[in-house]
Amino acid sequence: MSHYNVNASVSKTLIQHLIRFVAAPGDVDERTADILHAILATEISPELVPQDASGQIQATEAMIGPYALQDFNLYYLTRYGFRPSKIAYLSWHAWKDAEAGAWPPNLPAASRRAYDLAEIKRWRRVFLGRFFTNQFKRTAMPNGPKISSGGSLSPRGDWRAPSDAGAGVWLDELECNVPDSEMSNSQEP
Repeated sequence: MSHYNVNASVSKTLIQHLIRFVAAPGDVDERTADILHAILATEISPELVPQDASGQIQATEAMIGPYALQDFNLYYLTRYGFRPSKIAYLSWHAWKDAEAGAWPPNLPAASRRAYDLAEIKRWRRVFLGRFFTNQFKRTAMPNGPKISSGGSLSPRGDWRAPSDAGAGVWLDELECNVPDSEMSNSQEP
């Protein structure tokens, strides 16, 4: 552990967008752009688990959910403190149709996908369970800067929570207030 946590408020999707931004407009030479695109094509594995016998690295998104969706969850929890059902509602409106709205520049078409309400709720459960279970890690980490308008996870910054906090109340709110299937226009709050 270092004395300063440089990425306390930097999400994985923000890093990907920044790499795409630098690689795309010709600010770097072709060889550097190729290296940056190779980095983007590499599976993100934050836990530094070595490759298995077949050469595969850990597929973290398969376990914790799509980074784009989880970073969305993280932003609305730490920036605004929204309850789980409100974040699920916002997620559904933001992600229910891959053809609607604007996508970040240079985002590959394959990354532009939609999530139905059941999938959003499933990954929201995973997020809440992991977020509160791993609070002890954030409590122990060193200070870090606030880079974006989203909340910072620096332990002495925006997000403060007890190390032994549980996700029970948050999970109960999600289960009680988010249906397991798509909402029709007449069901929207």
